[in-house]
Amino acid sequence: MNKFLILLMVCSISLAQPKGKKLVWEENFNGQNLSELIWNVELGDGCPNCGWGNSERQLYTNENHQLVKGKLVITARKEDEKYTSTRITTKGKKEFQYGYFEAKAKLPVGNGIWPAFWMLGSNIDKVGWPKCGEIDILEYVGREPDMVFTSLHTQDSHGNTINTKKTKFEDIEVGYHVYAMDWSKDKIDFFVDNNLVYTFNPANKTEAIWPYNQPFYFIVNMAIGGNFGGPAVEDSIFPQDFSVDYIRVYQ
Repeated sequence: MNKFLILLMVCSISLAQPKGKKLVWEENFNGQNLSELIWNVELGDGCPNCGWGNSERQLYTNENHQLVKGKLVITARKEDEKYTSTRITTKGKKEFQYGYFEAKAKLPVGNGIWPAFWMLGSNIDKVGWPKCGEIDILEYVGREPDMVFTSLHTQDSHGNTINTKKTKFEDIEVGYHVYAMDWSKDKIDFFVDNNLVYTFNPANKTEAIWPYNQPFYFIVNMAIGGNFGGPAVEDSIFPQDFSVDYIRVYQ
């Protein structure tokens, strides 16, 4: 009976549609490969900004992800002396300003892993980071089980993690959960399984504090180690999967 109720609750969460908004785009990860019309696969170690700016230890490849039964599965591996993983973006292909954004995902486990579902401002090549703005809808680090991080990075905070919230969800690593953001011209609300966990609503919305008045693009990745995911990496945990069932945008 309890399993039935849990299943019913999960289904109702995944099917809920934000009030007053319509589905305008979704990625269900059907087919055999990611669509090149939507996704960019980023490769390498981030050099010349080596370690992707965070002292991360993974090498991103085109071999660490696959589409399996309508799900994106990113697999982080320890291969000889290196770690490998995947990072994909919709930069220049699918960019959105305002709306309700959500992903249904299943987290990996173990010290050193750092999966994320996040967004960057489309003007990043022009103004750089953090002036472009960053929205972390989901971050998880294996060294802190049961914790979900939602954060924003701006020029005002010098890129530091100041506007952030860490929320405990017992057994968040078990099964799929829905991570969402409701973004308007006035504020940004973050949700986990329809539970409001954090609101960013600064009274003074200068360019340095509020770069969230332009289109942003999606990033899905799993980093290993680094300033936030590390410092320790437990090699015995690999391989580890970060699975995404869907991404949806309502406006």
